[in-house]
Amino acid sequence: MSSANATILEKKYKNLVLQVSLTEVSFCIKDTLKDKIETIRSFSFDKISNPKEIEESLIKVFNETPELNTSFDEITVLHNNNLLTFVPSVLFDVQYLASYLQYNTKVFDSDFFAYDLVTNNDMVTVYIPYVNINNFLIDRFGSFNYKHSFTILVKKVLEFSKNIDQTQLYVHIQTDNFQIIAVKNQKLLLFNTFDYKTEEDFIYYLLFVIEQLNLNPETVLTKLFGTVSKESNLYQSAYKYIRNVSLFYDNNNIENNISQQEYLQNFIPIHTCE
Repeated sequence: MSSANATILEKKYKNLVLQVSLTEVSFCIKDTLKDKIETIRSFSFDKISNPKEIEESLIKVFNETPELNTSFDEITVLHNNNLLTFVPSVLFDVQYLASYLQYNTKVFDSDFFAYDLVTNNDMVTVYIPYVNINNFLIDRFGSFNYKHSFTILVKKVLEFSKNIDQTQLYVHIQTDNFQIIAVKNQKLLLFNTFDYKTEEDFIYYLLFVIEQLNLNPETVLTKLFGTVSKESNLYQSAYKYIRNVSLFYDNNNIENNISQQEYLQNFIPIHTCE
């Protein structure tokens, strides 16, 4: 359970970040006294067609994970889905959340809408969270904060692009989808998410984005992270067609006990723990 309002004697000095998608649950726990991430774990499962079914998977994760069955000073839940859009702050009006989403996802009258401020970047993430998952976690934890995973993803990528006056592509790969973020010196040029089944799907969409942005695959700096390694088919496919491709862990200033592969795969929860 959460103990965000605890006195100094009641504090646990532990924060939890829990990320939920239809194919994976992952989390990291930070020791706030040592300012150190002490636990990173993830659980994958077959894709769930209905978000309600994920409750059974969550119950199993909690039953099998003693670290989650304790108290935390602060809990952040990340909703990882493609039901989102980014809106410039000057065009944002909280009364029209559904309107922003209706052009890139199917919107129903019963949907609940939420938004995150992308701090220091004059943008707002408008999205549909998994309400039933929030309800399940309220019963489990009592209270928590929640955000969209890609709010953290885009915010960090924009930070890493500071003072780099050339367009860069950051490709965040998940089990059956990936996100392409094109940035130039803290300006978001493009964000899109694509479903894929094969490496042919993956490279087709990646090269299509490069073409649409009038970039040159011989020169554009392209960084891959997420569920990827140098040995993976996706990396090898990208390496075949794009000259300046690499894995994105050059900004890993996290503790030495986190491996490069853990950092790549858990980029979003790790940076939420900061």
